[in-house]
Amino acid sequence: MKKTLLIFGLCVLTSLAVFAQDSESQAAYPGEFKIVTIVESIVPMGLGRSRIIDSKTEVDASLFATDRTDGKKSDQNEISRKDIKVDELEETKLLNFFSATGINFQNIASNDAVISSKINAMLAQGWKLSYVTSGVESNSGSEDGQGIFITRLFFSK
Repeated sequence: MKKTLLIFGLCVLTSLAVFAQDSESQAAYPGEFKIVTIVESIVPMGLGRSRIIDSKTEVDASLFATDRTDGKKSDQNEISRKDIKVDELEETKLLNFFSATGINFQNIASNDAVISSKINAMLAQGWKLSYVTSGVESNSGSEDGQGIFITRLFFSK
């Protein structure tokens, strides 16, 4: 009997702890997200384009989504790609990773300073940096000459 009461008590306490954590996590979710994308070129000789991109347009993603009824039929052809494009965005120029002689560390440090400035400005506007994710499509040899390093900064309020 004592073991049963002990197990029951532990189950109740565990349930309360899980419920409390769930309530706290729901309260911690932000009401709004904003994504800022950083594209840094790894094209040699300064031929690439590196930018910080910050969309200034609110978009309703549901306007560009369709439902599939049988897993195959889709109405995606009814949505024009040109309708998805936004016109209002802020472009901040960055330097390319490579110069004529290879990796340019001064360019990287300069980009870091500009990116830090952007992040600090977002924080001053009340945004919180929540997540950072990055990826790269790198130069795959002397024949390629292409590549970008992309970083997405997820801010929340």
